[in-house]
Amino acid sequence: MAAAAAAAAVGGPQPPQPELPAPGLSLDKAATAAHLKAALSRPDNRAGAEELQALLERVLSAERPLTAAADGEEAAAAGGGGGPGAAEEEALEWCKCLLAGGGGYDEFCAAVRAYDPAALCGLVWTANFVAYRCRTCGISPCMSLCAECFHQGDHTGHDFNMFRSQAGGACDCGDSNVMRESGFCKRHQIKSSSNIPCVPKDLLMMSEFVLPRFIFCLIQYLREGYNEPAADVPSEKDLNKVLQLLEPQISFLEDLTKMGGAMRSVLTQVLTNQQNYKDLTSGLGENACAKKSHEKYLIALKSSGLTYPEDKLVYGVQEPSAGTSTLAVQGFAGAAGTFGQLDSSDEEDQDGSQGLGKRKRVKLSGSTKDQSIMDVLKHKSFLEELLFWTIKYEFPQKMVTFLLNMLPDQEYKVAFTKTFVQHYAFIMKTLKKSHESDTMSNRIVHISVQLFSNEELARQVTEECQLLDIMVTVLLYMMESCLIKSELQDEENSLHVVVNCGEALLKNNTYWPLVSDFINILSHQSVAKRFLEDHGLLVTWMNFVSFFQGMNLNKRELNEHVEFESQTYYAAFAAELEACAQPMWGLLSHCKVRETQEYTRNVVRYCLEALQDWFDAINFVDEPAPNQVTFHLPLHRYYAMFLSKAVKCQELDLDSVLPDQEMLMKLMIHPLQIQASLAEIHSNMWVRNGLQIKGQAMTYVQSHFCNSMIDPDIYLLQVCASRLDPDYFISSVFERFKVVDLLTMASQHQNTVLDAEHERSMLEGALTFLVILLSLRLHLGMSDDEILRAEMVAQLCMNDRTHSSLLDLIPENPNPKSGIIPGSYSFESVLSAVADFKAPVFEPGGSMQQGMYTPKAEVWDQEFDPVMVILRTVYRRDVQSAMDRYTAFLKQSGKFPGNPWPPYKKRTPLHPSYKGLMRLLHCKTLHIVLFTLLYKILMDHQNLSEHVLCMVLYLIELGLENSAEEESDEEASVCGPERCHDSWFPGSNLVSNMRHFINYVRVRVPETAPEVKRDSLASTSSDSLSSLQSSRRPKVLQRENSGTAQVFSLVAERRKKFQEIINRSSSEANQVVRPKTSSKWSAPGSAPQLTTAILEIKESILSLLIKLHHKLSGKQNSYYPPWLDDIEILIQPEIPKYNHGDGITAVERILLKAALQSRMNKRIIEEICRKVTPPVPPKKITAAEKKTLDKEERRQKARERQQKLLAEFASRQKSFMETAMDVDSPENDIPMEITTAEPQVSEAVYDCVICGQSGPSSEDRPTGLVVLLQASSVLGQCRDNIEPKKLPITEEEQIYPWDTYAAVHDVRLSLLQRYFKDSSCLLAVSIGWEGGVYVQTCGHTLHIDCHKSYMESLRNDQVLQGFSVDKGEFTCPLCRQFANSVLPCYPGSNVESNLWQRPSNKSIQDLIKEVEELQGRPGAFPSETNLSKEMESVMKDIKNTTQKKYRDYSKTPGSPDNDFLFMYSVARTNLELELIHRGGNLCSGGASTAGKRSCLNQLFHVLALHMRLYSIDSEYNPWRKLTQLVEEVNSQQGNEEQQPEVPILYHDVTSLLLIQILMMPQPLRKDHFTCIVKVLFTLLYTQALVALSVKCNEEDRSAWKHMGALKKNTCDAEKSYEVLLSFVISELSKGKLYHEEGTQECAMVSPIAWSPESMEKYLQDFCLPFLRITSLLQHHLFGEDLPSCQEEEEFSVLSSCLGLLPTFYQTEHPFISASCLDWPVPAFDIISQWCFEINSFTERHAEQGKALLIQESRWKLPHLLQLPENYNTIFQYYHRKTCSVCTKVPKDPAVCLVCGTFVCLKGLCCKQQSYCECVLHSQNCGAGTGIFLLINASVIIIIRGHRFCLWGSVYLDAHGEEDRDLRRGKPLYICKERYKVLEQQWISHTFDHINKRWGPHYNGL
Repeated sequence: MAAAAAAAAVGGPQPPQPELPAPGLSLDKAATAAHLKAALSRPDNRAGAEELQALLERVLSAERPLTAAADGEEAAAAGGGGGPGAAEEEALEWCKCLLAGGGGYDEFCAAVRAYDPAALCGLVWTANFVAYRCRTCGISPCMSLCAECFHQGDHTGHDFNMFRSQAGGACDCGDSNVMRESGFCKRHQIKSSSNIPCVPKDLLMMSEFVLPRFIFCLIQYLREGYNEPAADVPSEKDLNKVLQLLEPQISFLEDLTKMGGAMRSVLTQVLTNQQNYKDLTSGLGENACAKKSHEKYLIALKSSGLTYPEDKLVYGVQEPSAGTSTLAVQGFAGAAGTFGQLDSSDEEDQDGSQGLGKRKRVKLSGSTKDQSIMDVLKHKSFLEELLFWTIKYEFPQKMVTFLLNMLPDQEYKVAFTKTFVQHYAFIMKTLKKSHESDTMSNRIVHISVQLFSNEELARQVTEECQLLDIMVTVLLYMMESCLIKSELQDEENSLHVVVNCGEALLKNNTYWPLVSDFINILSHQSVAKRFLEDHGLLVTWMNFVSFFQGMNLNKRELNEHVEFESQTYYAAFAAELEACAQPMWGLLSHCKVRETQEYTRNVVRYCLEALQDWFDAINFVDEPAPNQVTFHLPLHRYYAMFLSKAVKCQELDLDSVLPDQEMLMKLMIHPLQIQASLAEIHSNMWVRNGLQIKGQAMTYVQSHFCNSMIDPDIYLLQVCASRLDPDYFISSVFERFKVVDLLTMASQHQNTVLDAEHERSMLEGALTFLVILLSLRLHLGMSDDEILRAEMVAQLCMNDRTHSSLLDLIPENPNPKSGIIPGSYSFESVLSAVADFKAPVFEPGGSMQQGMYTPKAEVWDQEFDPVMVILRTVYRRDVQSAMDRYTAFLKQSGKFPGNPWPPYKKRTPLHPSYKGLMRLLHCKTLHIVLFTLLYKILMDHQNLSEHVLCMVLYLIELGLENSAEEESDEEASVCGPERCHDSWFPGSNLVSNMRHFINYVRVRVPETAPEVKRDSLASTSSDSLSSLQSSRRPKVLQRENSGTAQVFSLVAERRKKFQEIINRSSSEANQVVRPKTSSKWSAPGSAPQLTTAILEIKESILSLLIKLHHKLSGKQNSYYPPWLDDIEILIQPEIPKYNHGDGITAVERILLKAALQSRMNKRIIEEICRKVTPPVPPKKITAAEKKTLDKEERRQKARERQQKLLAEFASRQKSFMETAMDVDSPENDIPMEITTAEPQVSEAVYDCVICGQSGPSSEDRPTGLVVLLQASSVLGQCRDNIEPKKLPITEEEQIYPWDTYAAVHDVRLSLLQRYFKDSSCLLAVSIGWEGGVYVQTCGHTLHIDCHKSYMESLRNDQVLQGFSVDKGEFTCPLCRQFANSVLPCYPGSNVESNLWQRPSNKSIQDLIKEVEELQGRPGAFPSETNLSKEMESVMKDIKNTTQKKYRDYSKTPGSPDNDFLFMYSVARTNLELELIHRGGNLCSGGASTAGKRSCLNQLFHVLALHMRLYSIDSEYNPWRKLTQLVEEVNSQQGNEEQQPEVPILYHDVTSLLLIQILMMPQPLRKDHFTCIVKVLFTLLYTQALVALSVKCNEEDRSAWKHMGALKKNTCDAEKSYEVLLSFVISELSKGKLYHEEGTQECAMVSPIAWSPESMEKYLQDFCLPFLRITSLLQHHLFGEDLPSCQEEEEFSVLSSCLGLLPTFYQTEHPFISASCLDWPVPAFDIISQWCFEINSFTERHAEQGKALLIQESRWKLPHLLQLPENYNTIFQYYHRKTCSVCTKVPKDPAVCLVCGTFVCLKGLCCKQQSYCECVLHSQNCGAGTGIFLLINASVIIIIRGHRFCLWGSVYLDAHGEEDRDLRRGKPLYICKERYKVLEQQWISHTFDHINKRWGPHYNGL
């Protein structure tokens, strides 16, 4: 069928189809199928079978060569252009019909499904699918579940996480090999095959006949389509074309697998049946087409470098019957056949690319490969050939899914696994050549992880198919293609080869699929045991590991900085970790018990052999080559880790697995070299190698690597140290660290191998290394829990850590089965024991913290271990950070006030096998070094630091703690000092050596040294004391001068001893003279400037310590032995006072311990203290020290200067704040009471933050406020319903915006515009609920000309800013707050405003007239001054801030009414927003929320200036309608020809207020303001009455009407709401307003019964919004403070504050709102005039008339949507939700938190005019501000205009941490505080100020 399809597509010759029914007649197909089925069901079914075969031949014919598809003309001729043709679909139709045997295909599917016995889920998924992993339920670490099975199962309290699949996978639910049954979901718990009925034979009978042909057809198609690429570059295009054509067929197969177990078992039969395969594919028939296809198959095999064995014998090994691998033993030990040049898959090696380093690749001849594994393939079934083509086509996703979908069938699973193993070598070759190795790797692992995670299956394949042999061989073969010659040690003659880390194979990690399979199978005990027992395999594996030994060699650059920093070290570290260390951990996890000793012996044996071979290959004797280091010694590490395991778990005797001394000496050299190099790198000796060498040093100790790198290295050194001669070891250490020359008593020396500036840090490095070596117990006796605790304490001491970073930083055992799983119980219990949880807090700056763990106090007190901290720090600053935190703890807890030294910590006892390590502390060499260093520190020699002293004391203390048994012969050893002349110390015990006095020392010093001048003996014999390397120079020193102690000849003796062991004559050793690195000194030998001096010392270690105590404390005789006062001290030595402290404490502690250890020492200490200490010689201050002293003084002075500056700055700031206050509230200067006094003329003064000058703002040099203008739709988000809107998380819960403030206002405006005159409508409302312009300032001012030059300089600044200068954006020069404009300050003096506020006694009528006159004056624009220009430009800025659609509401575009409306609405927006910031009411009173930072005053000036340009015709000025009775005649006349004006009762009173005030000349007088407010209040009150009357029903109305009518004639009638209400009702009853009720009535009428109280409350609520805005406005214009009050009295307080309440008003009786009324004209007249307008409108439109009267007064404050508690509910709904435009699931779905809209982030489908959807939505929903929750990342992103920033997450896990990108996949819960902070920033418009990391989004979000 495939062919037929292609024929149609390509236009090749159609196969003749005479008997076929026409394609349209599907009935005939069904009939044919039914007929055939019947024929086949008969007992004798040969005829039926033949007929079916013939039919299938025709339908599925593969006659046409597919190559035609490549030829353009033919394809074009077909017109189909290669699309799937009709014949192809026809063939599929036929197959479906035949399978169903005449019935319907869908019914057939359903029938088969009924017989599905599968108890496994087996759902296969591809990359990026969201799956779950539960560690509690998993047996294999790779276990995974699909979301459905996970949510159906019960995993509460389990350690699970959600993850995005990287390579694809399959659901393991129901598979008890991989997971515990308790975790199965409900569907897969019950099903077992017992209750499934047996499949009726005839149901699947047709399938058994049809499917073999179908699959064969597919295979033919694959053969046809594959063209061996010419230039060894598979043309992916062609392959993909073929695969596209095959899509329907493979999908059809995939659908079959989904029909369940019954169909899968049929498919298994078909795929694995060898006879079928033979019959169909042998190519022997007369069918030419089949022959051709077979030939293509053979060609493909051959070109893959595979032989097709005709001869079965060659292949015998591969037959399962052949049993276990004989080949392994023969083939691997020696070389399997001389297989010198690798043919076949190596053509790509000769393409001339020599890898990065231009180094020749090395070919191994006779390499350890076995031909049958690498090069033989024989296919015996469809399954095998299908897999072959799957690999050839580089694992097409569809094929992979089909092959995996079959896995629930057990029989198939075994067959497929064997087939996969058989093709393993071929997979590797294809992978190496592939261009898409990443995708291919993922697909390979997708398959292999399903097969190899199952222990039973892995074991079976290992036994029957030599899985281990194959894997190891394939890995070895793979690495052999990229070997180069090693340059370590002996560059010329080295025979060692290593992998080249620059090759693509390593750089791109191409090897990881194979390695990960290997690690996977080694995690099964049965498989690992076979590996550990098989000597041949171990040899091969060590061979493989040795390829990595010494890779990525670093050579120290001595002259130039390296030109090109190679980054190969990433590849090297990854390779060692993945290819060497992880398999090692896998093997180690099976060597846990005593019975496994044999395995360890095997590994250790072959490891040592490999190491010996390696030393031979690199020609290593005893000296490492200088200036080179490799961090990669996997063989050493294998050896070390198996040793450690042997002693710790298997009770092996350590000595039985250790080599001889010579081998140990060699073993220690390279790890020691690494330790020394670390110190060199940190001393900046490798700077010329670039940053990457630092990167290597850091990676080496980093948490993921340290337990496979530095820990084994240090352990190996500890083992060597415990078995080698301690003097040899110590001298080797100092020699490696190049500080031997420094260890001289002389005050000056020459160092032949080190520059002076590096000496100090190298000495510190050497001592620190010794301390670590001697005090680390990780492998020397600590239990796993102790290790975990120590690691955790070290990490917590450096910094507080989040839970996840702790998990990441604790070096877990890399093999998941090893027991220490992070997150396992021991982790949590240890964590709770050592740390306290600090919940996430919010800092006022808005930076969000995560939940942190911080060490408990007792941990600081007892467990803080500086050694562990030093070992684990990647950055040196972390050590400092730990010490600072420790210091802070001691200060806080009052344990120690000063600067403490690192505390000395007691260690876990050593395992007996390693006791020898402590001999290092008791060897003369170390004691000499300690003595020398103490002496040098006491004498203030250069290059010594406190750190050195600290380490010296630490070592002495370690020695005292670990000393041998008490000395028995104490008294005997005191025979006077003269007995011990010939050498330094008598014995090797530190306790007795401490008291030994040393009198004279002979030293070699430069002639310039001070010792020479004083010394008469200067010309006596020479002594090469200044160097540990004396073994390298011919010995000048003879025995005759043994009168003085001579230190380092001793070391020379030691070295000689070991030279003898290695059997090399000393003459040879002397030839290994190291070339001098330092150019400062002349060549060795010619050193005339060295001369000898004899120093008189007369000190012992004890006396030096006591003098040090004096020196440190700065007092003579400061040390007094404590036991003289309190003898108890010697009995209970653990005294807490000595636990923490500085050097003085340390010295006291040591002296006490020394005294405890021996009575002798105690006596000597007392003696020394008794002698009056001679004064310390006056120090000659050297130049260097003078420098440091000067430095100190200079620092002190600098500090003082800084203090002074800061103080000055603070006072300036204070004065600035005060002047800034003047700007906004001028009346502060002159309190109201003394207005009668002579006013002082003072103008507002501003400070310019750029030039620093102060002065008033003037017309020609105006000052401005730094402001940020932004469009805002926050106001429009107020809603009227009480309960908050929730984010929709089901299809039903959608959010409609009809109930928002913005929507209601829109509806109102469009209603008005429908019926009334446009210009009048635009005065009756405000806009700006959406896209209103909000102005905010930081309060700083600057000259506008200064600002311009500041902007100019920003423009020229090349630094990348987070804002766009071209758009006028900048940051305030003083406080760095984001801004984009400058608002000019109106010049004006404070006096003025003061006069304006005097209360006048004019009547309200006079004031009304004045107001009208003032409004009538046209506002001429002031003359062309700088100020007016700036005012104009800022007005332009304000307009441009928002989009045009939010400014233009008029029907006639460009009408001036638009601008007018826009301008007063800006004022409205800012007032309303300020009200919201205050919480929606003014109860709190006080100044503006932002302190003195309001700019409304200045804003009003600018707006008023522009509003006055538009004078309103006095005819239309609403002021008239409010204050005068108009004759009705003229209101009637114009009605006919044009739309009427908006009735005054429909006007928005607050808008009227702003219009009236902005039309007045500024500055405004207070009495005018009050007058306007009073007049408007009468209108507002009337509106409230009208609304109230509309709201209630007919009976209430008539009742009120009568009630009020009775009181109408009382004196206070105009101020009684009952009277007024009854009048309103009677007036409006004249019109139709109340008539047309009936149906509508129930909707409008509120069901409450109105009581006088509820009516009063309604009226007050109706008026409150107006009163609040008015009070705010009064506060800003006149600077009066707002009084604070309770909520219930807000109305009365505000009305009296506004002057509406008469002052004599008594507040005893309940307050009545109507008492605030002050009618300018008789109330009843004006009311009836207003009602008349309404009536004339409702004549025609009663409905709309009523709707416009009712206004909702109580709006809720704006809120973001309410989010669900658990993030999973959001994620599960949205991450699969499809995009409304393209109906695909978006890659980055997001949801708007303001309105709940679902958007695609960066989605191209939703792009409109180059704007992506999120940016568009942010403009439509928030006028440029968008808040989106990114579903797949759990983070919130803010879009503000053209910039965006990641805000953070409001969902945190149980440990208070974010999980960005859901990497950890732990359950997340809403953090309400964070959400509140987000909402607060949104409402207060402070995103720009608080979030710092903004970037441009280029409309691409």
